[in-house]
Amino acid sequence: MLVLLPPSETKAVGGAGAPLDLDALSHPELTPTRRKLIDELSTLADDVPASLLALGLSERQVAEVERNAELWDSPTAPALERYTGVLYDALDVRSLPATERTQADARLAVASALFGLVRGNDAIPAYRLSGGNSLPGLGTLRSVWRPVLEPMLADADDLVVDLRSGAYAALAKVPEAVEVRVLSEDTTGKRKVVSHHNKSHKGKLARALAVSRDEPTTIEDVLDVASDAGLQVEREGARELCVVVKA
Repeated sequence: MLVLLPPSETKAVGGAGAPLDLDALSHPELTPTRRKLIDELSTLADDVPASLLALGLSERQVAEVERNAELWDSPTAPALERYTGVLYDALDVRSLPATERTQADARLAVASALFGLVRGNDAIPAYRLSGGNSLPGLGTLRSVWRPVLEPMLADADDLVVDLRSGAYAALAKVPEAVEVRVLSEDTTGKRKVVSHHNKSHKGKLARALAVSRDEPTTIEDVLDVASDAGLQVEREGARELCVVVKA
């Protein structure tokens, strides 16, 4: 099973790992594109105003540009510890026992505007680049990643559970994936999408799938794991699940 997670805009800074080694990352077929993007982003960082504009940042966020300037030299950390925020708080990989952490590293992958896709234990630096950004020398990230990511994910033999947000789902379509939505239900039974519940409950589902003793191989297995974790999940169609949260 492969569970696709969205990244976070915020990243933990620092790290105990050596500087970035692209050859040590999973999915080596993505290395040429990764290298091209890192070189472009780090070069762009020499022009702070241009970087702020391209990345959609304010002048108060210059530190993000400074981090991009040091992509090849800054310390690294495992991907599942580099990303932060509501989803990753709910996932809470640091609390996992060793065996379950190994499972999480193998089963979970993070969609990344800079790296395409990284496994849980891939060592990466802090950076700032979002799925909806465009880089002056390369264009939209969708146009950069789709030609290389889609064929790779299409070749996946295992069950794919897609928890990505819109901007990252656009980087590569995975037609055979199980897609997951999170809806809030009020006392009248009316349902609507709520972003806060979306991130938290996707994190809880990702954790449940990561620690499950038996690796899920079907959509029915995902339903069972979610139910055992206390989540209300309903099947909608052949390849869609809905997590329902009571308002």
